[in-house]
Amino acid sequence: MESWSRSQSNSIEDIFESSLNLEDTHFKEGYDEGYSHGLVSGKEEARQVGLKTGFEVGEELGFYRGCVDVWNSAVRIDPTGFSARAQKSIKQMEELIEKYPLLNPEDESVQEIMDSLRLKFRVIRAGLGVKLEYDGYPKPKEIEF
Repeated sequence: MESWSRSQSNSIEDIFESSLNLEDTHFKEGYDEGYSHGLVSGKEEARQVGLKTGFEVGEELGFYRGCVDVWNSAVRIDPTGFSARAQKSIKQMEELIEKYPLLNPEDESVQEIMDSLRLKFRVIRAGLGVKLEYDGYPKPKEIEF
């Protein structure tokens, strides 16, 4: 009789123990399911952000390449129409464009090169006295005094 009572007692303890572990079991299942779903949706969101950012960078680089190509064509037609300083700046901008690591977006120099391109573009634009802007890039806020 005692063994029956002990086995009944063990089965009652097992029922209570499984009831107590139910919350932990559901928590773990929910966590695992949420984690798996997060990986899938996170990768898709990252892909979309990457595509958008890549397109924006490519568009801006293409704009600068187009400007450099037009300026180089104008220099070839009339070399005296551009100062030596402007021609040097155009050549430097062309070198920056060629230096941009298109196939390695994780290269740490991408932001530095892009900043240099933007600055060089503004220098050339000011030196040539043209009002040319890249519409996709945010304009600096005007300083108010």
